[in-house]
Amino acid sequence: MAAAGFWGFLAASSLILGALVAITGRLQGRALALTIGFGVGALVSAVAYDLFEEAVRASATGASVAAGFVAGAVTFYVGDELIERMDRRSGKDADGGDGLPILLGAVLDGIPESIVLGLSLVGASAPSLAVLVAVFISNVPESVTASTKMLEHGRSRSWVIGIWFAVALASGLSAALGFALLANAPGDFVAFVDAFAAGAILTLLADDLLPEAHGESDKLVGLMTAAGFAVAAFLTFTE
Repeated sequence: MAAAGFWGFLAASSLILGALVAITGRLQGRALALTIGFGVGALVSAVAYDLFEEAVRASATGASVAAGFVAGAVTFYVGDELIERMDRRSGKDADGGDGLPILLGAVLDGIPESIVLGLSLVGASAPSLAVLVAVFISNVPESVTASTKMLEHGRSRSWVIGIWFAVALASGLSAALGFALLANAPGDFVAFVDAFAAGAILTLLADDLLPEAHGESDKLVGLMTAAGFAVAAFLTFTE
């Protein structure tokens, strides 16, 4: 259980790293857009070859996969809408410019991912390297983008680091609970959790990260997205 918690926290610790990078202010403009593009590609690969594929494999009928995917997508969409309404009431930008939608996405995909990471340790000494690396890499641009926006909207440095540290701790706890409590869970439940994370991730990518990456109108973002996908896919197939 402790090992599962460690791996879950390790995978999510790159969120803290991203916040520290954002505080330095050295990753901006084109460099940030290209980094986001790479992270998007890695996440797409994780969705296609790990989360969704594992969900289909674990499900007995496929209904749990569809239910989980829709639930993840709708949950992120509703949460994003609520954040925008709160921003409108407070007089802030209504386009998610404060980074909170990306923070929401990090929680909605990170917690289920960590549960799955913990489950992958049942009967094994280490988690899937592909999932671990894909999550770690993709967390960095996600955190840099959200942290930069939160800092621009008046959040303190300690608040930004603290919130990501809390998310990383929650991820570690989720991995530990996934290992300890769900080892004998029905396959359809595991499929639902996998698909939930996949739905939340894809909605986050389409609504926030991809538009942010292409904000610089740099076509190299497309190549970096392909590169991120290729690296994560390579790690998956070489395990």
